[in-house]
Amino acid sequence: MAGGTISFARGAPSADILPHEQVREAAARALAEDWETALSYGVGIGHPGLCKWVAERHGHYDPAQVMITNGSLEAGAMLFAQMVRPGDRVVVEQPTYDRTLLLLKQLGAELVPVPLEADGLDVGALEAALAEGPIKLAHVIPNAHNPAGCTLSLEKRQRLVELAGEHGFWLFEDDPYRELPFEGEPLATMASLDHAGRVLHASSFSKTVSPGVRVGYIAGPEVEIAKLSKHANETYISPNMLAESIVLELCRSGELDRNIEFVKGELKARCEALVEALREQIPEAEFVVPQGGYFLWLDLAEGTDTVALLDEAKGEGVSFVAGPDFMIEGGENSLRLSFAPVPADQAAEGVRRIAAALERVRSGSPA
Repeated sequence: MAGGTISFARGAPSADILPHEQVREAAARALAEDWETALSYGVGIGHPGLCKWVAERHGHYDPAQVMITNGSLEAGAMLFAQMVRPGDRVVVEQPTYDRTLLLLKQLGAELVPVPLEADGLDVGALEAALAEGPIKLAHVIPNAHNPAGCTLSLEKRQRLVELAGEHGFWLFEDDPYRELPFEGEPLATMASLDHAGRVLHASSFSKTVSPGVRVGYIAGPEVEIAKLSKHANETYISPNMLAESIVLELCRSGELDRNIEFVKGELKARCEALVEALREQIPEAEFVVPQGGYFLWLDLAEGTDTVALLDEAKGEGVSFVAGPDFMIEGGENSLRLSFAPVPADQAAEGVRRIAAALERVRSGSPA
């Protein structure tokens, strides 16, 4: 295919917006000023300086309530393994991050699907699920949802925290896109609203620095963080201390915040270009316009098979992820588009290729 494949599939930015020079300079400073920590074994909780910075960034944690991990996915995996036993009822949004479903299924959890609305989790459906029996944990992606693109309203955040306190379930706030709203400041975290000690908050530097640094964190009640840290120490001694030292240099120098502002501008332009192209070329598509992050989830007409569409789209030189990957069941007429890896000037061509593939599937004349 002339021009190469345009991929809306992966949740990672294109190389042109990665801060390679800033990371190179931060690495040099880390090896000049923090080399003993950076090049040594640490402890399970990770780099103490980065724990302190994260605590100060949030404003309501003590550093002992923060644990640095090799990306936020590891934080979630460790938390699930610590808390979830076979048969435990665990709330998952529908749709939700595919690896969340995989990890919880591997642990034998009973998955309790709760649908998403334009402003996040359907709280009424969660309350109905609670009426049917105890919930052990609820997994919620509050900002720029992956894959749905929606953002949880402040009112719903408050209600979820109240419900967790009233019913005694754990609320896992999986929040890697918090720092990437296109306009204004992020909404309050559920962790900051929690007075019952039922919220654990995880985030990542994968989206604000780069995926390759593999640095994330989890924060919450000190007792739970201590358990996770002990397990980490027994499993791999410490996370990647060199990467954490580099990230800490970016944080302290102000380069992290400067990069966040740059990345938000790029992501907003890419999202706007994608939305415009969809409205012009696939007008049947229904979607929530993302307020930040990487992803747009769209529904096509009933009866559309997006798995078959993906197969045809690859022949057109474009890729995405079909909806069923993010669902316990259903999603056949849905798909996820990641605009992060697609420069704004390529969005229209990418959508044109999807539209051409859709026409071929519906006409019954595949390429």
